Amino acid sequence: MKNKLWQIWQYILYLPRCIHLHGIHSPFVFELHSELFKEKASYYSFDEIESIRAKLLLTKKELTVNDFGASSSVLKDNQRSVASIARTSIKPAKTAQLLFYFVHYFKPQIVIELGTCLGITSAYLAKANPNGHLTTLEGATELAQVAQINFTKLNIKNITQVNGNFDKTFKAKLKRLKRVDFIFFDGNHRKEPTLRYFEDALPFADDQSIFVFDDIYWSKEMTQAWKVIKDHPKVTITIDCFAMGFVFFKNDQAKEHFTVYH
Repeated sequence: MKNKLWQIWQYILYLPRCIHLHGIHSPFVFELHSELFKEKASYYSFDEIESIRAKLLLTKKELTVNDFGASSSVLKDNQRSVASIARTSIKPAKTAQLLFYFVHYFKPQIVIELGTCLGITSAYLAKANPNGHLTTLEGATELAQVAQINFTKLNIKNITQVNGNFDKTFKAKLKRLKRVDFIFFDGNHRKEPTLRYFEDALPFADDQSIFVFDDIYWSKEMTQAWKVIKDHPKVTITIDCFAMGFVFFKNDQAKEHFTVYH
């Protein structure tokens, strides 16, 4: 309940901060806002992925889910039905499709996702650029197994799954990859681990890399983590669309923070 009240209050504060196209003075952000945040195009893969979501929402099979990060604010039992997980933990289509637009636009070759869940957002990330490769990390084994079934159904070949606690798997994977172009942080909704994963990833990013943080207003401490990330000296541009925060490291851009409606 405390987190829900925080989210409502933060949304009330967020709306007046939103700027429209005429208020964006950065050509780079202006282009992103008009080309991606305002994008309405539908791709064939959207229907494929959403058909999987629809089936998950009807699946009563029970899974054992061990939360390594902040647990669900709705589901408290480790035994959860696939349908309840799909209803409360998967990104809404609008949010996942915004990630698709970003990956489709920038064509990152090395993409990491922290938090596979049932694989719906992973599918959007992978389908957006079949020539890139997605490594998706999940702590709960049974979630990862269901996600793999969904990847097979969607005939997705450019995904590598890594199962285990992010504290052990994330940094090790970064060292093997040696660089990262795009990271979606959606696996631990607590301040300290979020900031630690951010710092772990920084040495492997360059001025073209993009970090995306999910649920930046999920709780007070996630909002605090978002502020620390915005203030980091290597960060030049951030875009807050409430559901997610986008972070850029472009050397040719002055440090600016934007809030846009999506």
